[in-house]
Amino acid sequence: MVQGASGDDFSYDAGVSDYDEFGYLEENAAEWGLSPVSAHVRRAFVAVEGLRQVSALVWGDTAPGLVLVHGGAQNAHTFDTVALALEHPLVALDLPHHGHSDASFYGPRALREHAEDLATAIPALSEPPVTLVAMSYGALVGVVLAHEHRDLVRRLVMIDVTPGVDAQRARHILDFIEGPATFADLDEMLARTIAFNPGRSESSLRRGILHNAIERADGTWVWRHQRHAAATRTPVPVEDLWRWLEELTVPVTLLRATGSSSVVRDADVAEFRRRRPHDDVIDVAGASHSIQGSHPVELAAILRRWL
Repeated sequence: MVQGASGDDFSYDAGVSDYDEFGYLEENAAEWGLSPVSAHVRRAFVAVEGLRQVSALVWGDTAPGLVLVHGGAQNAHTFDTVALALEHPLVALDLPHHGHSDASFYGPRALREHAEDLATAIPALSEPPVTLVAMSYGALVGVVLAHEHRDLVRRLVMIDVTPGVDAQRARHILDFIEGPATFADLDEMLARTIAFNPGRSESSLRRGILHNAIERADGTWVWRHQRHAAATRTPVPVEDLWRWLEELTVPVTLLRATGSSSVVRDADVAEFRRRRPHDDVIDVAGASHSIQGSHPVELAAILRRWL
């Protein structure tokens, strides 16, 4: 039995159906040919801005120097297979408005405010400065965090995003995220997810849904990130993000997916190289936009060099 942050055995309830968020790790490990689960993982919470809380999965028994941040509409469990493959202490955070974190007053797309929440959570759960590995929207939050809190980050790894990626480029992803507000049942939600992720196994996608959705009392299902009202914030200008990325004094690595769902184009890579000529760009062959989902073992192998 996995132990929670307080030391008490626990499981979470995803609405009407019982939900043990750590009950799928053995299945997950077996699917990827990994060793049986032996790591200690716990759910933790950190108070930010009063009573609001940011949640995280803390892997291992020692203070981690590795922090993982998911993309928009995801949650910390997106990195489960990576954590299993690494077998190394780490923290996987739920961004505000996502997973088990509370809703942000500023909505699900608030780069500056979410960076400030992470600036509170990271020192409470890890050993800064950390290697920050962040995907998509989470990586843009990471740019702001590394720029404004330079004592917290020693290296930034950006998964399949640059400041140049716009809504039109990511339209295929946004169409999925901004789809139906509710689903009649789990099967309907799973069918839509399989159609969007044709290269992923049904079992992995089902696990992902159970981690990222909630069953309501009437039997309908809703994504966790959709259960909160979405406040509107003024977006950070793209040029500001490029400038902040250029000004970072820590090493930055761009991991680019080469599969059809990637949102990073050759022009983005060229701009990244122009602004950060001494940093690396690593292509992950055939990977989807969520490299941690389609190619978790390869991602773990890449990250191992910075542990």
